[in-house]
Amino acid sequence: MRLNRRRFIGITAAAGLPLLPLHAARASSQLQVWTGAALGCDAVLQIYHPDPAAARRLIAACLDEVERLEQVMSLYRPGSALCRLNRDGALDTPPLDLVRVLAEARRYNAMSGGAFDVTVQPLWHTYAAHFAQPGASPDGPAAETIAAAVARVGEDSLIIDPARLEFAKPGMGITLNGIGQGYITDRVVELLRANGVEHALVDMGKTRAIGGHPDGGPWSAGLENPKAPGTCSEYVELRDRSLATAGGYGTVFDAAGRFNHIFEPWSGRTSWRWLSVSVEAATATEANALSNAFAVMPAEAVAPIVRARSVVAHFVAPDGARLSLRG
Repeated sequence: MRLNRRRFIGITAAAGLPLLPLHAARASSQLQVWTGAALGCDAVLQIYHPDPAAARRLIAACLDEVERLEQVMSLYRPGSALCRLNRDGALDTPPLDLVRVLAEARRYNAMSGGAFDVTVQPLWHTYAAHFAQPGASPDGPAAETIAAAVARVGEDSLIIDPARLEFAKPGMGITLNGIGQGYITDRVVELLRANGVEHALVDMGKTRAIGGHPDGGPWSAGLENPKAPGTCSEYVELRDRSLATAGGYGTVFDAAGRFNHIFEPWSGRTSWRWLSVSVEAATATEANALSNAFAVMPAEAVAPIVRARSVVAHFVAPDGARLSLRG
């Protein structure tokens, strides 16, 4: 299985794409930049602050917050709250952040008519196990195997209570890959704003701007071209806004790239309806969740949500055609 994490908002020349920021030279003396990783993806903090030492302390505080939240939400740390829930099928006195992000996920599940669903982890395991086998069929898991996994998927079988999280069916599992990075990005933004930061760009796998760029213009983020990963197809301007992209091409299970990590919860099939979907929204949580939901939805079903939530959605179709919907 090939796992290829997308990196499309490059913030420095070292990232390979000279996309962000476009105006850094004029404010570089007071712009503190950190690059690293969060939740398995490249992460970047750009903080404009007149006191470099204070900015470095804020960056350290942000990284502490990311570490704390990874202990809650990571799928890859055996001791995380999420891993314990998936392993045991229930979790007493869960961390508030896990309850909060699952409640947010449920809201986007309802908003999208079930297209966004954090309980699709059994489908991930089904496809990963299939393609890990020697001589695995290139056509993917058998229909009955997929159907058995779909039977373990469903938000209505996840019991959310501040005192206890529980699966109503055996064999269920949760992934926060469609919302967790956005949630963590928003928590970092809250921390920076509480400490008086007025200009920053936070990317914990999803991007959110605090204010505009310190030179007076907006921050500028590049959208990756899914037909040529690693290159930029267009730019969007961000000022107190967020950006997230979902695209099946980013993580595929098979060498041919026919099966990816974006699932239709109702069918169990992996989706190639769109090559990529990028959403601009007020929060990174919303941009993250809606980009994943829209990735399995037709444009006519997306349009009412775009209008109701005042978001912008950018689509790239399999043939490379582009469509943008604005609320």
